[in-house]
Amino acid sequence: MKYAFAKRIRHLQSSAIRDILKVVGRGDIISFAGGLPDDELFPIEGIEESFAKVFESGKKSLQYTETEGYLPLREVILERMSRKGITSYSAENVMLTTGSQQVIDLFSRVMLNPGDVILTEDPTYLAALQVFKSYEAKVVAVASDDNGMLPDDLERKMKQYKPKAIYVVPTFSNPAGRVWSLERRQQLLSQAEKGNVIILEDDPYGDIQFRQDETYTPLAALDDGTQVLYTSTFSKTAVPALRTGWVAGPFQVIRMMAQAKQANDLHSNSLSQQALYQLCMHFDLDAHIQQLIRVYESRMNMMVNCIEQANIDGLRFVKPKGGMFLWLELAPEINTTALLPEAVEAGVAYVPGEPFYADVAQKNTMRLNYTHATPEKIEHGMGLLLDLLKEKSKNPHIFS
Repeated sequence: MKYAFAKRIRHLQSSAIRDILKVVGRGDIISFAGGLPDDELFPIEGIEESFAKVFESGKKSLQYTETEGYLPLREVILERMSRKGITSYSAENVMLTTGSQQVIDLFSRVMLNPGDVILTEDPTYLAALQVFKSYEAKVVAVASDDNGMLPDDLERKMKQYKPKAIYVVPTFSNPAGRVWSLERRQQLLSQAEKGNVIILEDDPYGDIQFRQDETYTPLAALDDGTQVLYTSTFSKTAVPALRTGWVAGPFQVIRMMAQAKQANDLHSNSLSQQALYQLCMHFDLDAHIQQLIRVYESRMNMMVNCIEQANIDGLRFVKPKGGMFLWLELAPEINTTALLPEAVEAGVAYVPGEPFYADVAQKNTMRLNYTHATPEKIEHGMGLLLDLLKEKSKNPHIFS
């Protein structure tokens, strides 16, 4: 049978990361490809006890609930956001979702018409690019450096494209691991206010902060509650399988996103939401996050040390201050997409940088995840990868 799919599916593409994970899932590959937390650190006993407490509360815990999500957990989230300086919202401004990925989809559904322009960093989260393009929006990348979007290019593209929205990951960005300066954050807010443009601030990694002596103020903490939608998730700090994220923002936007969610799934998994509430109330989640920080920082340092000792010509990186990723820029002649099959054959995997660009891709880039592999695998896998990069840096013409 010939299936008459909707025209919009021409914008759907398979995730480069998911495709890579299928290859490396066979077990004999050291993978730095996925954005996975370490499952050995999952708080299993805390999760078990939390679900037990939910079931003790009776059968009502298994019933349908409101679209916006379990109110006690939303109130906990408000308290946790207030520690970051985000204080402009009340419970009616918060909605629980199936991971923060659903927030990006719902936001796009209620805000973006075909042809609308959304500005992003360059590079940016590739799954967000997939969502925006699936709604037939035009994604325009703003030139960016290690401190965030370049103000001159942002101003120029605001005037040229009259964007509908701006999407950013200003704290430990995916893929580049960048931390925006306070000045760049303030400049973005100023430009967005002038242009009456809403900002979607994605902050899945903000709690995994290595430098405790520094403060990275969310855009939502600099806003009065009218310009910024803030989204985050429990996937990186508790466990991904609970699939619980949230969005906080202007009531009118949250209300429209809730209506769109009703048409999508009525509400996200309320059992997980109740268990997360119990986890937050009866388990020391902050102490758990501090353990994650200690482990992940040590693994990041090991990966960085391997790279520094290899001393490969043309290789550039910025040491992460948090998050889950290390971003490498190689000599211009090296095409990391073309190199990937050889790397997998050698026994190691990464994500090529090409899919993270909205416009012109830098094909000499790659993203490495340091949170999932053990220290032994990091040392061995980086040895395999860096030996391959050394070899190709001596013979770059094969990728020209």
